[in-house]
Amino acid sequence: MSRILVALALAASAASACAPAEAATPVRVEIRIHYSKFEPASITVPAGVPVTYVIRNDDPIDHEWLVGDAAFHERHRTGTEPVHGDRPDEVSVPPMTTKTTTLTLPAGSYLYICHFPLHEEYGMVGVVTAR
Repeated sequence: MSRILVALALAASAASACAPAEAATPVRVEIRIHYSKFEPASITVPAGVPVTYVIRNDDPIDHEWLVGDAAFHERHRTGTEPVHGDRPDEVSVPPMTTKTTTLTLPAGSYLYICHFPLHEEYGMVGVVTAR
């Protein structure tokens, strides 16, 4: 019986050693809002893996970080939600604060935009590519 347990323990250890390193490493991305711009404005993350986004608003005004496809953003361009908080892809970021959210995105490209009046037109747009 003890030989079987030792064999199973060795097999489990070998299987975990063969797992990809990124599976064990948490993915964290930091995005800064400064002068009503996202920095960086382009990021790449692994697809299908939880990614924690840390969004820091260094501006003295409110912003939001909304990430999604074209249909998602079209809904928000005409929406009336002044504050977001219950959905990981919709984050309100008050002045001089930091918010954290975690998303798992399938492969593809997604825009992140602040839809407050004229912010998108001013250039508050970024892209996250999941691959």
